[in-house]
Amino acid sequence: MIRLAFTKGAGKSDTLVVLRADGGDERIDCPKQRIAPHDMVHYAVEATLAAHGFLGRVASGEAATFLMGAEAESDGVERLVEVIQGDAWSGGVAPADELIALYRVTCAARACPMLDVDPAGIDAIRERLAALTAAWDAVPVGGSMVLEFGA
Repeated sequence: MIRLAFTKGAGKSDTLVVLRADGGDERIDCPKQRIAPHDMVHYAVEATLAAHGFLGRVASGEAATFLMGAEAESDGVERLVEVIQGDAWSGGVAPADELIALYRVTCAARACPMLDVDPAGIDAIRERLAALTAAWDAVPVGGSMVLEFGA
C-alpha cells in the first residue's frame, strides 16, 4: 500500500509525494492541467478497473519515475489514462463507445494490448475522476489531498 499526497502549488505545477509503508517517499512534479493532476487520473483508472499501471508498479516497489520500462498492462493503462484525460479536458461528454474506439486506435498505434473496458467501466472512471476533480478544486493552494492505493 502507498499513500499519494497531492499538494496544490501556486505556480505552474502541483506536487505528488508517494509515501511508502517503509517510511520512504518520492516526489513528482505535476504540471497543472485544469482537471485533477495526471497521476490522479491514473488513480481513477487503476483503482476503478483494478488495473496494474504506473501506480500499481509503484505500489509493487518500483521507483516513481517517468523512465519505467515497457510492460503490456501498464502501457495499456497509460493509453486509457490519456484518453480519459483528453475526454475530461473537453468536458467529458463523448459517448463511452467513442472513447473505447479512440482507446483501441491509440493502443493499436503503440502496439499495446487494450484493457478489458466496457461503457460501464468508462462511466465508472468518469464518475470517480469527476469526484476527485471536485475534491481537488476545493483544496486551497498549499493544501494537500491524500489517497491510498494498493492492497
